[in-house]
Amino acid sequence: MEKIILIGGKAGQGSAVTSYFIGKVFCNLGYYVFNYRDYPSLIRGGHNFNILRISDKPVYSHREKYDIILALDQNTINLHQKNLNKEGFVIGSKGLKGKRMHSLDIETILNKIKGPKILGNDIFIGYLLKYLGVDEQVLFDAAEKEFKGKNGLIKKAIEEGCNLAKKRENVKKIGPRKYFFTGNEGISLGALASGMDIYLAYPMTPATPVLHFLAKKQLKYNILVAQLENEIGVVNAALGSSFAGAKVMVGTSGGGFALMTETLSLAGMAELPLVVYLAQRTAPSTGVPTYTGQGDLKFALNCGHGEFPKIVVAPGDPQETIIRIQEAFYLSSKYRALVIILGDKHLGESNYSFDEMKKSRISSRRFILQNPGRKYKSYQITKKGISLRAVPGQGPVSRATGYEHDEYGHTVEDPDSIIKMSDNRLKKNHYFVKEIRAMKPVSLYGKGRNLLISWGSTKGAIIDALPRLKDFRFLQVSYIDPFPREAVAREMKKSKKVFLVENSVTGLLADVITEQTGLIVQNKVLKYDGRPFTPDILVQEIKQKS
Repeated sequence: MEKIILIGGKAGQGSAVTSYFIGKVFCNLGYYVFNYRDYPSLIRGGHNFNILRISDKPVYSHREKYDIILALDQNTINLHQKNLNKEGFVIGSKGLKGKRMHSLDIETILNKIKGPKILGNDIFIGYLLKYLGVDEQVLFDAAEKEFKGKNGLIKKAIEEGCNLAKKRENVKKIGPRKYFFTGNEGISLGALASGMDIYLAYPMTPATPVLHFLAKKQLKYNILVAQLENEIGVVNAALGSSFAGAKVMVGTSGGGFALMTETLSLAGMAELPLVVYLAQRTAPSTGVPTYTGQGDLKFALNCGHGEFPKIVVAPGDPQETIIRIQEAFYLSSKYRALVIILGDKHLGESNYSFDEMKKSRISSRRFILQNPGRKYKSYQITKKGISLRAVPGQGPVSRATGYEHDEYGHTVEDPDSIIKMSDNRLKKNHYFVKEIRAMKPVSLYGKGRNLLISWGSTKGAIIDALPRLKDFRFLQVSYIDPFPREAVAREMKKSKKVFLVENSVTGLLADVITEQTGLIVQNKVLKYDGRPFTPDILVQEIKQKS
């Protein structure tokens, strides 16, 4: 069983909440659900829509054609009815015009139950789900859980919608409840599991939902979440917090990350642990704030001036974000290093469903000396380039500096000291590779002589497309710095054809692969209109280029 449902209307009409609720109902019944969000940079008006894909098999992306359109306004019908499947239909209020309309007299029902206009969405929910054969009590139970304290009128509205529908299908519970969450929620949950103390940010789509989610968890988890005046303030406050011993993360998008880069170099020189969540949007500058892209890859790899160790990791789905963010905190704390988590709007704001919430076995240790002693050196030269941290107030002087320095943190300018300290810092790169090798830096899916290579949020569409592609396998690169050159080169060399799949204009990972392995990716499947790949588009593009 598979159903594709588009729900659309103006900003403020509730298409996102309606879509999430319907998706949650099906997850409770054991179905797999993917929920894609599409919205402009508007608080009211414009056109927002969600695409729900519901299936009895795992799904990780949406589709180009729909079985049902739930239209909250006429514009939704005008824009999307051309993509209805042959037997598809439109649900809307009386007065809307479209193909195979199921018209509901929403205004009359609202007058009857004396409810506000927004309850029209709940009438639609009742109608749609009763049509699909969902038991009414399942809806009432879901509404009770989702809208605590506001359930009275909502239940009445759902009931009225159910009364209008004739059951056409028979949706029953098919398995255990599925977890239903976004990449931004996964980032947040993973950070909490890591023992994060402080999250700092300035609101910037598409990273802002992390700020909202964690702000609601402050008291429960005894963390500090703060919105500062700008991204420069954010990252400098974060380094101060790190110096004091806190586990700290900051979140931003491209423009905010640009403002942070001078201080990221300070983090590199001062060797202060820092985790940065970079949620990408489309295009340079302000770009297209509410749409997706993967154009910041090289920026993340080369951020900051000077040479210093850093790690860049790109999870491919919300389940991976939970694991990778815990790895990020571990590596950052152990190696006193900058770790950048690359996400984007598609990964961050789409809901995925999973059978379980995988747990990481990564240590949440802070790597702070408890009794540093009077001879403590803040930047001791060691075999691995790592000196354990002491924090202010423990006894000895603990220094952090942006100047080149000796082992005690005193400023130096002589050639020998510069060479010694530079070499000591860069030793970490070698040990990054050894440690990350056990963290599955690449994953291989499927079998075939031809190879698809990608990273980040493109994973879902590729996984869904593989069964429709003959003789293809997929290599997902999760750790991009340090780059897993041996694994990538090995898979490329034994492939007939190699394709890069990326949401960018030029295919940035292809350049990184050539730089790291000397191998050239000849074929690129690129998309840079702000919208993510669907398996339908991928299959079409790859077959054309094959």
